[in-house]
Amino acid sequence: MSSYKGHSIFALVLAFMFFHNPLTIALTLIGANIPDFDHKFKKDNVYKIIILGLIVFISLYILKLPYYIGLIIVFLGVTFYFSEHRSFTHSIFGVLTLTAAVSLILIWGSQLIDAVTVIDNHYLLMAILIALLSFLFLNKKLLMIFIPLFFIGLFVFPTMEISYIEIVLSLFLGLFSHVVLDSFTPAGIKIFAPISSKKVYRNFGLSMVFLLAVLSLIIHIPILFVIFEQYVL
Repeated sequence: MSSYKGHSIFALVLAFMFFHNPLTIALTLIGANIPDFDHKFKKDNVYKIIILGLIVFISLYILKLPYYIGLIIVFLGVTFYFSEHRSFTHSIFGVLTLTAAVSLILIWGSQLIDAVTVIDNHYLLMAILIALLSFLFLNKKLLMIFIPLFFIGLFVFPTMEISYIEIVLSLFLGLFSHVVLDSFTPAGIKIFAPISSKKVYRNFGLSMVFLLAVLSLIIHIPILFVIFEQYVL
């Protein structure tokens, strides 16, 4: 199975364990595909990210609009460019950094569009930004499946909302799921890079899967009690 397929499937399983909103599920899937942009074969994509960031920065600067979104995009591309494969972007510090950067792009982007347009539907606005984000980070084959399913999900759940904290948590879950899955490989991962080169392997992955399962169960305890009261008692 291709790397992106395995990471995408694992991320979707975790997403459905924690979320019920198509936006957060989509962000978890996208997040799971971000860390591998540190790979050499994706350098062309990294250049595109940097160029995109510069274009956004210059355009917003000329229009006298908040230009820091462009700087964050450039920072994202530069981070991938200087990261060795399965090093910083596959560490806990990398996961936190990438989560913060992508979250800020989405949050500041939605605030900017909201300020300069008449679109007052936050759900629709965020859906558009997530769709654009998918074109940046998802494999083309995966994208062909993701886009139609994503918009079908939006049609089925057209009025759900997404908070800023949900954006952060769903991206973190996706990024972290990538790290967890890579820990099962023979090469392992440098979980504390660049501070430490110590690697973690299968045992780390198993413990994290167990922890995530327990957290999911705890989150759903109130729902389980309701089901128990309705159908058992």
